[in-house]
This record gives sequence, structure tokens and C-alpha cells, in this order.
Amino acid sequence: MKVQFWFEPACPFCWMTSRWLVRVAKHRDLAIEWLPISLLRKNGTREGEPFFAEVTASHGMLRVVDAVRAAGHEDRIGDLYTELGRALHVDGVAVDMPAVLRSLGLDADLADAADDQRYDAPISIAMADGLSLVGDAVGTPIVAVERPDGSGRMGLFGPVITVLPDVEASLRLWDGFLAMVATDGFYELKRTRAEAPERVAPADLQG
Repeated sequence: MKVQFWFEPACPFCWMTSRWLVRVAKHRDLAIEWLPISLLRKNGTREGEPFFAEVTASHGMLRVVDAVRAAGHEDRIGDLYTELGRALHVDGVAVDMPAVLRSLGLDADLADAADDQRYDAPISIAMADGLSLVGDAVGTPIVAVERPDGSGRMGLFGPVITVLPDVEASLRLWDGFLAMVATDGFYELKRTRAEAPERVAPADLQG
């Protein structure tokens, strides 16, 4: 099954959900397409507002992601996101983009794309595609799958999780997600979030 996942590198909730999806993919034969969503652009975050520095740096990372895609390495974007998330959400260090690219066997010069506005248009197009499935009143992540009858895609914002479930619980959550996203008229299931995401163990970065 093909799954589309819109990710924002700076978002810890998006990161946790991505590790869940990677875990599920191994057991449900999922092919994940990793797509960008920039909270800097979506929320119109301005200098002086909370998280401006974080989402500005993250937008630069998404430019590099698109440069990697444009260079013909779309199959490495999942690995690239894993390494960005490792730095930001596991090790808590600044991203050394050239070093990350080299570690993946990619051209370190692609890091220059972080300051290249030419990559903003593809990011905006991908964002608009994801938001067309779920509406604008959402954050990250967005997950989309094909409808069972092949008539198009269906998507939801979330799931928002703070703990990486074990394999059995991850698969139950995936099956529940599929049931909800396929239900006509279903829009929301929510409770107040009272905790931040836990740190993902290094051994669990690949699911």
C-alpha cells in the first residue's frame, strides 16, 4: 500500500508519528512517500514570534529535501528525515547538513539549497496537495492513503502520539487509522494533550 506522509522536521509530534509509521511499514508492506509541509509558511510565523528560529531553520531543511528529490534521490528522503530527526529530537543538536548528506552518500553541496528560494515553489505545491485532503485547520503530520475502490486519496491529520507504541499496538493503531480515514463523514477524534513526545530510543529510529 502506498502511503503519503507530509512532514515538518522541527515538529516533535510529527517525528514521533513518523517513527510509528516506519514501524508499521515493515509489517503492512507500506511504501511511504515523504512530502514537505512547512510550518513557517503555513502559519505565517514572523520574526519575534514563538518558534520562529526553529521553523525557519526547518524550512531550510525542507529546501534541501526538495533539492535531494530534484537530484533524483527521492528514495533517500525517508533516510534523510530520519537523520534530521535524530539530530533534532534524539540527540538535541544542531543539524550539520553537509555531514548528514555525506553520511547518506549524497552530495554535500546540496546543503546550499537551504538558502535557495527556488525550492519554495515545490514545497508550497506539496503542502497545498496535502491540505487539499484535510483542510487548513490542521498541523503536522498529514497521512494519506488510496481509497479501497481506487477512486482517489483520503487523508487525516495525525495520529498525534507522544509515545512510540510497540509493534502490536502500532498495528492496532494503523488498522484503526484506516477504519477512520475510510469512514465518510468522520472528521475528528480528540482529547487534550497533556505531555510532550518522549525521546525515541536510537534503536527505534528505523521502526
